[in-house]
Amino acid sequence: MLQHHRITILATALLILGACRKEAIKTPAGNSSFSLKTLTLDTVHSAPYYGISLNPSIQVQFTSPVNRGSAQNDLQLRSVPGTVISTTQTYEKGDSEVILVPTSPLIPITGYNVYFGSGMKSARGDSITNTPGTIGFITTIDTTDKFPRITDSSLLTLVEAQTFKYFYDFGHPVSGLARERNSSGDLVTTGGSGFGVMAILVGIQRNFITRQQGMARITEMVSFLTDSAKRYHGAFPHWMSGSTGATIPFSPQDDGADLVETSYLMEGLLCARQYFNSNTDSGEIRLRTAINSLWNGVDWNWFRQGSQNTLYWHWSPDFGWSSNQQINGWNEALISYVLAASASPDSIPKMVYDQGWARNGGIRNGNTYFGVQLPLGPALGGPLFFAHYSFLGLNPLGLSDAYANYWDQDTAQAQINYRYCVANPAHFNGYGPDCWGLTASDDNFSGYSAHSPTNDLGVISPTAAIASLPYTPQESLNALHFFYYKLGNKIWGSYGFVDAFDLTQIWFDNQFLAIDQGPQIVMIENYRSHMLWNLLMSCPEVQRGLKQLGFQVP
Repeated sequence: MLQHHRITILATALLILGACRKEAIKTPAGNSSFSLKTLTLDTVHSAPYYGISLNPSIQVQFTSPVNRGSAQNDLQLRSVPGTVISTTQTYEKGDSEVILVPTSPLIPITGYNVYFGSGMKSARGDSITNTPGTIGFITTIDTTDKFPRITDSSLLTLVEAQTFKYFYDFGHPVSGLARERNSSGDLVTTGGSGFGVMAILVGIQRNFITRQQGMARITEMVSFLTDSAKRYHGAFPHWMSGSTGATIPFSPQDDGADLVETSYLMEGLLCARQYFNSNTDSGEIRLRTAINSLWNGVDWNWFRQGSQNTLYWHWSPDFGWSSNQQINGWNEALISYVLAASASPDSIPKMVYDQGWARNGGIRNGNTYFGVQLPLGPALGGPLFFAHYSFLGLNPLGLSDAYANYWDQDTAQAQINYRYCVANPAHFNGYGPDCWGLTASDDNFSGYSAHSPTNDLGVISPTAAIASLPYTPQESLNALHFFYYKLGNKIWGSYGFVDAFDLTQIWFDNQFLAIDQGPQIVMIENYRSHMLWNLLMSCPEVQRGLKQLGFQVP
């Protein structure tokens, strides 16, 4: 898990259905006069019991005939956390098998338990040896469409429009910057605001707002960043007050510059500078000038901490370099090195990229996972935001250097993430071809985690699959259909899709995060038109910086 993406939130307390993953009641070894033998739910013969029908046949087989009276009282179907569900009971196989059928349909995507009380007895009066206990199961989802079917093009526009509202309608009322999440109040996020600038450009392009409205909002943001926001050697903090610009510490010693968050902000602002390109509109000219002032004000070489051949993530006016976190990869921060090489006049030399970011080739992977070779990065690729954040503006198509072809890299990571979820080695509920995507997001365990194939907690993040649309178009569209049409009554809200959900623990988030909403609208648009890719790659500084680092650029 990356320290930079840890955020603690208060998670809703939920009862965990651990029994769904392994049987809570075990038949004892050796001969027993009376014990549970097997449990079959519909045609599922062993745990985990997922996707059970709403009118299930629950077949409970014992080692010997049961006392019917004890079964009526002590063999029950219960909801979680414990309400008894009315059932009919029938007896088969000489009363050694009891079949429970609920008298009314169960509720979709809901946890239930088959409960065995201590009063269960055999027909001969023997007490059952493996009670009391429960065996849990989860009912199937409701597969009916929650919204009318529309064309894929219309659906993509709808997701863009709804997600756009997070950055425009919900932008901070004073600064216009993006709030960290929908419950953050005054707290705004630097990197998320960079994503928000890109989202506003998409909003103009898709006619959600006018060019004048979009320019006015971005001008408001840039003016606040220029006049009010605290900067440290030109770099902004991770969080700040949206009203005053004062730094809000991200962690006890992270109370100053955050170079990676600043890179995401500059990624968005440079796109805006290229978009508002009129040479006659005085407002656009002033906006470009103000963006250039912020861009040229970042002292990228300062973050080499004394001319070392690497960049450092943080600097604090109170704690200096105490966090000592180098920016080296493979992770989400390639954009920091590209922009540092693009800076004028004091850009970083190529050796900083090679020795710092690439670790003299140490970022290479080369292993094959689920039939896909991964050029760079950790085992199984890591969380999917690695393939998103830097590439909201950097176009990976045809982009390569001594270490990788970046279209191959990003596509490989997305494919591995998809194939891992389809294989579902941890046996989580719901994973499959239409429900996949592991990345940093909220969860119902620690509050927030960088979910990945090596840190899989059963939490699906819609942004992971949706923002991978350029790399895995069919797989991502299939996931989008599932999220919207099948789970839309659970996860579709005022600002698009909620941040995360867990079908094993039956948890649906109620939060929206800037750093997860942003990649959805931006990467959908890159898939459709290459808009943000074209804007950033049109920056002469970025072209020069990429070539300085040894990239082949189309």
